[in-house]
Amino acid sequence: MTMNACDQGRGFTEEQEALVVKSWSVMKSNAGELGLKFFFKIFEIAPSAQKLFSFLRDSNVPLEQNPKLKPHAMSVFLMTCESAVQLRKSGKVTVRESSLKKLGAAHFKYGVVNEHFEVAKFALLETIKEAAGEMWSAEMKNAWGEAYDHLVAAIKSQMKPAESDIN
Repeated sequence: MTMNACDQGRGFTEEQEALVVKSWSVMKSNAGELGLKFFFKIFEIAPSAQKLFSFLRDSNVPLEQNPKLKPHAMSVFLMTCESAVQLRKSGKVTVRESSLKKLGAAHFKYGVVNEHFEVAKFALLETIKEAAGEMWSAEMKNAWGEAYDHLVAAIKSQMKPAESDIN
């Protein structure tokens, strides 16, 4: 199923938006630690995913000591969550257009496949579940899952070589 940019926000209900916004407001201040947890969960499920990151591939320090992992993890977690919060308001995935192109090109270049997106989704939902505590519910899980799926569809739509790689 393909979605064009105009359809990306459809199917994401007002109730889902409220659940995402409510939980994000609780998690936002701890985005750095949660981003790390998110990435550690990914690597726990799929250790080979570390090879997708040049700054980890070439590193000889333990994961938790890698100076580039936390800033990267935090920026990915923030971008994912902010995109979810904006989804209904804007009617589409809001990552700056150039960023969406760059995201797609980077995921293409490093060989990201569907299974990687699935692992990341599971890790994201587990991270949010822990962070949300008692407010977590099946409805909240579905809301975040739906928002994540919209973001992935937008990234996949841009997964092609970057113009700079073609010339």
